[in-house]
Amino acid sequence: MSNTKNNIKYKAPLSHQLNPGHSACAGCGMIIAARLVMDTAGPNTIVTNATGCSEVTTTQYPMTSFKMPWIHSLFENPAPMASGILAALKVKGLEDKVNVLVVGGDGATFDIGIGLISGMWERGENTLYICYDNEAYQNTGYQSSSSTPFDANTTTTPPGKKSSGSQQLKKDMIGIALAHNLPYVATASVGNTLDVVAKVKKALSIKGPKYLQIYCPCVPGWGIEPKDTMNVARSAVQSGFYPIVEYIDGELVSKKSAQGGSALGGVTKKVSIEEFLKPQKRFKHLFKDENGKLEIAKIQKIADENIEKYKLI
Repeated sequence: MSNTKNNIKYKAPLSHQLNPGHSACAGCGMIIAARLVMDTAGPNTIVTNATGCSEVTTTQYPMTSFKMPWIHSLFENPAPMASGILAALKVKGLEDKVNVLVVGGDGATFDIGIGLISGMWERGENTLYICYDNEAYQNTGYQSSSSTPFDANTTTTPPGKKSSGSQQLKKDMIGIALAHNLPYVATASVGNTLDVVAKVKKALSIKGPKYLQIYCPCVPGWGIEPKDTMNVARSAVQSGFYPIVEYIDGELVSKKSAQGGSALGGVTKKVSIEEFLKPQKRFKHLFKDENGKLEIAKIQKIADENIEKYKLI
C-alpha cells in the first residue's frame, strides 16, 4: 500500500518478526524469548519448530504470527529438517547467507528429540538450536520433563504422602551440548532481555552448531501471576537456581553473578531460594509444614552447588 500523494510506502505497525495475534498467555516467558530471538536473527532466517507452545500459539491455521520462513514438524523432527534445509541451501550456494534456527521446548529438547539433535551436532552443521526452557510439557497439561526441577508439582509428579513432587534432578543439557564439542553453548533468561539479544548475535556470528537455552517462566504451569514473569526469571538467576553461563570452544567465557542478575546491570544481593519458590504454586506444598522446610533446604543446596560449580559469587 502506498501514499499516492507523496509516493511513500505505508509502514505496517506489525514490524516484528514474531507479531501480535498469537494466543500465548499473558506474561508468557516463551513468547518474550521468541520475539527477542526472531527479531535479532532477522528476516534472512529459516526456522524449524518442534511441536509445543511455541508452535500452537503462533500458527493456528490459517494464520501465522511469523514474518519469516517458518516450518513446524513433530516433537523430534526439527533438527533433521534443518539438516535438509542446509543441504538445499548448499546446492543453491546460500549456506553462508541464511540463518537456520532450530526451536524446541525442553520436552522436545531434553527428551523426545535428543537423539536427532545429537546427530545434527555431531555432523557439525551450521545451525543455532534454541531451547525455550519452561521446565515441563506445559502445552499438553503441565507434565514433568527431564528439565523439571526437584520437588516441583506437575500433573505427573503430584506431591503427596510419599513424595514432595518431582524426585528427579534437572538434566544437564549444557553438559551434553559441551560433550559434542560445540563452538558455542550458553544459557540465558528472559529476566535479562539484553543478554538474550547479545547471545543470539554472538551465536549467529560463529560457524557450526550452536546451543542456546533460555529460561522461560510459564504462567499457568508454574502458577505465577502474569506480572511476575520477569521477577521470577530474575530471582532464579540471583538465587543460583538457574546459572547463566556462556562457553566458546568449550571454555567458560562469561557468567552472570548470583549477586547481580538485574536486567539493568545493577548489583543486587543474592536472594534466598524461598524468594524464588514462594510466588510459584508448583512449590506451594513446600511451605505447609516442617517436611517442606527440609525439602526447601535440599533445593537451596542445589542452588548453592550451582554457585560453587560456576563461581557465581
